[in-house]
Amino acid sequence: MPRLGKSATVSTSATAAQMGNLKPRRTILDSAQMRRTVRRMAGQIIEFNGGSENLMLVGIRTRGVPLAEAIAAEIERMEDVEVPVGVLDITLYRDDLSTIAPQPVVKETHFPRTLSDLVVVLCDDVLYTGRTVRAALDALIDFGRPKRVQLAVLIDRGHRELPIQADVVGKKVPTAAEEIVEVRFDAVDGSDHVEILELVG
Repeated sequence: MPRLGKSATVSTSATAAQMGNLKPRRTILDSAQMRRTVRRMAGQIIEFNGGSENLMLVGIRTRGVPLAEAIAAEIERMEDVEVPVGVLDITLYRDDLSTIAPQPVVKETHFPRTLSDLVVVLCDDVLYTGRTVRAALDALIDFGRPKRVQLAVLIDRGHRELPIQADVVGKKVPTAAEEIVEVRFDAVDGSDHVEILELVG
């Protein structure tokens, strides 16, 4: 998978203080399975859109960015076409903004071209309550009016709180609410895998 800058890749419903009391419970995807899953997701995106024309992948910071980059690399391999990749920061659009930090850090949002008349595929590692995606849609519309917006997620873990579903899902994984899904990318962490973690102590 493509090399990216350092970033956190843990999808979690736990607080930062709880993160030190976690232990692996089971592996959902190993490195080979993750590569095959991303390849299949890329193929589905091509099929759904009748090719890669007028397509842009947009990774939701932080953990959706390496997924978008990996899918784009697979599409390029399949279609011999370079698909533009954007980066979307949703910090100021979150409905829990007041609880995450006294002064939340807003990072760069970047699109390689205007969104108008494009099919934008939002990419994120884990679909959980749906609130991250809702915030991403609010943020995206502030930057332009795409022709169509689709959602691609590596893991759908259930427990939706909003009526949001992904168009492309790498793997559906039933989870307990107290479990934590950890996604790691080689470009960021030195390995590709998805694990279920549990809180201990």
